[in-house]
Amino acid sequence: MMACRNLFSHLSRLSSSPTSFLVSRNISLGSRNDIKISPILCAEPLKKKKKMDPAVLRAREERRKKKIEKQIRRLERNARQLKPIEECEIPLNVSDERDIRTRNNPPLPESEIERRALLEKSWARYKHEQRFNDLKMIDRIFFSQQKALDELRAESEELYQEAIQTDFRLIPFRSEGPVETPPIKNYEVPDGDYVDTSKKWE
Repeated sequence: MMACRNLFSHLSRLSSSPTSFLVSRNISLGSRNDIKISPILCAEPLKKKKKMDPAVLRAREERRKKKIEKQIRRLERNARQLKPIEECEIPLNVSDERDIRTRNNPPLPESEIERRALLEKSWARYKHEQRFNDLKMIDRIFFSQQKALDELRAESEELYQEAIQTDFRLIPFRSEGPVETPPIKNYEVPDGDYVDTSKKWE
């Protein structure tokens, strides 16, 4: 009974203060003899949603839909167009001077045409024979290797298993061959910034 009277007296004192409307709903009882107040929560009431005309909303949706359809049509129209490569495009001055740059070569005589055709045929025959000989040599080496492994397996299974293992000493293979130009002694590479001037295509 005493606890209830203490509570009502505390509440009456709080209600007389100017901030009672902020504090009254944030009271929590900690024990029988004291009252603890949580921090003040200041909140703003929710804004009232404006009612819009359905016709305006429908027109806005139609405009958005038309805009998206226009973008889709533009993408479909440019779908098969590849990005231009400047290095592969012919300059305009060269295309303007096409008539000047065109060579009017005299027609070849029949004997020269025949000689070139025979030369191409003989070259194709030579390359075919070279490829065939290379394949025969590879088959011969593979057959000899397989025959040696079979003979080794007939002698000892352990030696055969050791022979077919991977030689890891050969994996970090490194070789240096001839280069196009010999290296220049005591050559210092000039420092500089690389500026990418290529066009960006979206």
